Amino acid sequence: MGRLLLLLLLAGAAPGGSRAFYLPGLAPVSFCEVGKEISNCKHLIELFVNRLDSVESVLPYEYDAFDFCKDSEEKRPSENLGQVLFGERIASSPYKFTFNHEEKCVKVCVKSYDPKNESEKKKLAFLKKGIQLNYQHHWIIDNMPVTWCYDVEDGQKYCNPGFPIGCFVTPSGRVKDACNINSEFNKKNTFYLFNHIDITITYHSAKDENWPGARLVTARLEPKSYKHTDEDHLTCEGPPMEIPGEFTQKQKLIYTYSVKFEENNSIKWASRWDYILESMPHTNIQWFSIMNSLVIVLFLSGMVAMILLRTLHKDIARYNQIDSAEDAQEEFGWKLVHGDVFRPPKKGMLLSVFLGQGTQIFIMTFITLFLACLGFLSPANRGALMTCAVVLWVLLGTPAGYVSAKMYKTFRGERWKTNVLLTALLCPGIVFADFFIMNLILWVKGSSAAIPFGTLVAILAMWFGISVPLTFLGAYFGFKEKPIEHPVRTNQIPRQIPAQSFFTKPLPGIIMGGILPFGCIFIQLFFILNSIWSHQMYYMFGFLFLVFIILLITCSEATVLLCYFHLCAEDYHWWWRAFLTSSFTSIYLLIYAVHYFFSKLQITGAASTILYFGYTMIMVLIFFLFTGTIGFFACFWFVSKIYSVLKVD
Repeated sequence: MGRLLLLLLLAGAAPGGSRAFYLPGLAPVSFCEVGKEISNCKHLIELFVNRLDSVESVLPYEYDAFDFCKDSEEKRPSENLGQVLFGERIASSPYKFTFNHEEKCVKVCVKSYDPKNESEKKKLAFLKKGIQLNYQHHWIIDNMPVTWCYDVEDGQKYCNPGFPIGCFVTPSGRVKDACNINSEFNKKNTFYLFNHIDITITYHSAKDENWPGARLVTARLEPKSYKHTDEDHLTCEGPPMEIPGEFTQKQKLIYTYSVKFEENNSIKWASRWDYILESMPHTNIQWFSIMNSLVIVLFLSGMVAMILLRTLHKDIARYNQIDSAEDAQEEFGWKLVHGDVFRPPKKGMLLSVFLGQGTQIFIMTFITLFLACLGFLSPANRGALMTCAVVLWVLLGTPAGYVSAKMYKTFRGERWKTNVLLTALLCPGIVFADFFIMNLILWVKGSSAAIPFGTLVAILAMWFGISVPLTFLGAYFGFKEKPIEHPVRTNQIPRQIPAQSFFTKPLPGIIMGGILPFGCIFIQLFFILNSIWSHQMYYMFGFLFLVFIILLITCSEATVLLCYFHLCAEDYHWWWRAFLTSSFTSIYLLIYAVHYFFSKLQITGAASTILYFGYTMIMVLIFFLFTGTIGFFACFWFVSKIYSVLKVD
């Protein structure tokens, strides 16, 4: 079973892992030429447009916001919850092609702008701002991204599932990356618009009768800029389309395209995403990340094994051989606090609430990542990852209520109503309040990422209509059960804790405890942040699941190790310390997110900055609860185990 799981993870981790099977639930579409009337075979290829985003701004915008060519009969495919939460707004476009019918320099639409018309002036200004901030188109054909492939370092080709609106040459003459594709983009304080697209669609023809027609396997484009002078006689040649920095004269923008088809039977439909994923040079770094994490785990495991198998074994044997009270007085260490080690912690209510929420997040994360490894939550299945996570979180209210109630009862708490209400409302309420404030900013800025009011109501309905009742149900069963029985009795009078050295004081131990778990994840964290903020595609869920397992082991071992040292120093206040030791990893995550913002991102503007840190705080809170819960239960098991084998009078 273990070998099977490892093979599954490695299959998900491999960059070509998608060759083994394709995504469940996504059926192929067959296309055929006009005149060939075959059942279940389409002639028309529709191009859909998604939101536009930028690495220099957190604010995505709908395609219509930039006054591009619109479809006369605009259609919007149904969007799942994850797509709405991520701000994806897919719509039909006027770019429509007939299968295997080549076209050259076809006019799509004409846009005119008059500086005397205030509305047109604002539209052009917004388009120029989009070019200046390097906003990117995201087009879709047959549910796969239309990619822009270009050469990068070492002769490698990078295929970007997006392409820029245009490029801007600053008044000082500085150019951005998009301007490097054409040496004619050299006039200062000038915007160059990519108003022409050369599209190449590759298809795989049928060689048997199992399926009719052909299937599309790649869609590539090359953005061009042409200043069309005569819209009735288009040639798609000549100088680039310039938009001056100072808008003083009328501007006419003509959008065109050319399309051609190529047959390639070497690319299978089931592996048509591979060329995009393989162009992302992350595999070697990912393996380095895994090896780095495994070294840390082996080091920690060695330390823990040494303590458990040698030191603890000797301690227990020595303590169990003590016969007289005089001998016991000479002893020191963790046995002396057996009468206080299970004394209920201060603020046990809050700790039990955190543990309930952390359990809910842990189960949700585990199931989501496991499903992603199986291929159900691939990038091709848009929005599926977020939809799965939200639905699982809502349905996992029962274990949250159960764990919180049982731990609160173990802590001898009596205010059970407050406990269940806080479990159901505290942490989700903080997340929703933060999310709502971010949504207000997006709404004011007119961003496509702003969640519609109806979706907000639906989320609240899921929270109060499903999650809260399930939390109450779990709490009901938790309070009905007996509290967890401890292996030793608790003394009535608390034992005085001796003076502690610097390293056994709470704060230094907590700070040290988060370093090793963070060391296991920081490389993987870089790719996750790139996926969220730099709009790169994340697909190596096998690696992520392995790192998730390593994180569980590291948090558990680091917390157990430090817990043992503190008990040996006769400090029995381990409850909160166990939670905070591993949860301090989230503080390192916050510090890394701040570093990433200033060193890697080019985000400008107050709204984008507030949004970045607002969403980062949600991530930090979720990680705080998740890692803290892992460390607490590992330490709880460890403490219960070592005191259960002692002979205590």
